[in-house]
Amino acid sequence: MPKSRKEGRKHRHKEYDREADSGSSPKPAVSDATPAKSFDDLNLKPDLLRGIYSHGFERPSAIQQRAIRPILRGRDVIAQSQSGTGKTAVFSIASLQILEEKNSQTQVVILSPTRELAEQTQKVVNSLGDFMNVTCHAAIGGKSLGLDIKALETNKAQIISGTPGRIFDLIGRRALQTKNLKALIIDEADEMLSKGFKEQIYDIYRYLPPQTQVVLVSATLPVDVLEMTRKFMNDPIRILVKRDELTLEGIKQFFVNVEKEDWKYDTLTDLYDTLTITQAVIFCNTKAKVDWLTQKMKESHFAVSSMHGDMDQTARDRVMEEFRSGSSRVLIATDIWGRGIDVQQVSLVICYDLPTNRELYIHRIGRSGRFGRKGVAINFVKEDDMETLRDIERYYSTQIDEMPVNVTEMI
Repeated sequence: MPKSRKEGRKHRHKEYDREADSGSSPKPAVSDATPAKSFDDLNLKPDLLRGIYSHGFERPSAIQQRAIRPILRGRDVIAQSQSGTGKTAVFSIASLQILEEKNSQTQVVILSPTRELAEQTQKVVNSLGDFMNVTCHAAIGGKSLGLDIKALETNKAQIISGTPGRIFDLIGRRALQTKNLKALIIDEADEMLSKGFKEQIYDIYRYLPPQTQVVLVSATLPVDVLEMTRKFMNDPIRILVKRDELTLEGIKQFFVNVEKEDWKYDTLTDLYDTLTITQAVIFCNTKAKVDWLTQKMKESHFAVSSMHGDMDQTARDRVMEEFRSGSSRVLIATDIWGRGIDVQQVSLVICYDLPTNRELYIHRIGRSGRFGRKGVAINFVKEDDMETLRDIERYYSTQIDEMPVNVTEMI
């Protein structure tokens, strides 16, 4: 990191400290690490606090108690917490609080790995900021570039939630000015700093003013990703969850020994009535498998929808809307759906294929049991998958039992 950037950001930390220390009467010092037991403890703008309670939040979750305050104080933050614990609200609340409402320029950029997640984040920001005079725009691939440029030209993007390719394109076209940026937030950071996105993140980072905070958020942060953060974060506060605490409370995990690939389909159709009790997501490892399984289910007159990265944006939007509204109850998807997407009615996840790495397993099963609700995860396991399953158990210090006959009663 260039010296000027580091110095600029250290200076900003001192400014925040002065603001925290100023006031007519002395107050007990509250450190960055002190958990906020209530949202009122965070000294938020009254209209933001109103939006938080209106959104349905009553008290902050563990990650919200610990991660919001240091962001408000200008610190770089690495925040890791289980799926479904309210990480999006951490950076959404922080973004709305640090924003200068009278400044119509873009002040916060939130990066997400998928278009759906970027749009979902925009909706959360808009909901929490409902009583504030704030604009949040979603800038994603597959949608009109012209609309993004117009939103920026007409000062309707104080916060931008977007995908890296589109954000970098807007910066390169000088449509998105970065001089007023207070914070860059990278959601699903392990995915964003892996191959495919890493170079785009670095390209965007080069345009940041020295004082810009960087905030990383994810449910999983492998060691190599944490090492990488040294390149572009300044003395970050790390709020990390131990690996064996990552498997989600309230989610029962089972496996079905299907023995052969050919027997997975019959197992799935036997479970179909169970799937539609609420809503279910079925994960496959490839787009081709998603298409094949969807077609086969439909030919057998089972109602399902599907989603993967090769579908055009209009089709993806339609599937998301149908699934969120509940008109579609069973979704077959690749891991594009495995990160961050929050549909509260989902109580069952099926891994038709075991995931290709351990981190994906946590993200997948986290689609059920959002924010403390109960959920069930069922893994279809072939004979040659058993060692992979045991490896997941050992890695997360968890137990995955054979599926009981009465699994329906648990959903």
